[in-house]
Amino acid sequence: MPLADTKQTTPDGRYIIVKGQLWRATNPRLGEEERARLVSELMDARRAVGASLRSGDTSAEKAARAKVHAAKTALGERGPVWWSDGAPDENRKLIKNSSYADWWMGQAGSRTSGSKG
Repeated sequence: MPLADTKQTTPDGRYIIVKGQLWRATNPRLGEEERARLVSELMDARRAVGASLRSGDTSAEKAARAKVHAAKTALGERGPVWWSDGAPDENRKLIKNSSYADWWMGQAGSRTSGSKG
């Protein structure tokens, strides 16, 4: 089954859930064209990280990782949060230790991943 079909998100859409851990989602206010451009830049940068690791070029690796960070920040996945209600950033937290814990445990019967966080 494709990843897009199995991706779980928090009810507010702020995070995707991977193996019981929260990862900040892309800013939904980005236009589709801009989002697609940024995702393309991110994938190019990730490929450059891999190539630099294979070649042992540490300066190219550093530059590529900076491009990954820039693309993820532009997508809203890093840096300042993209919501404005004052809710804290819970990126990389285990969902069981987050403000979403009660909701997550209530979803236990409907999850197919088997992970309870």
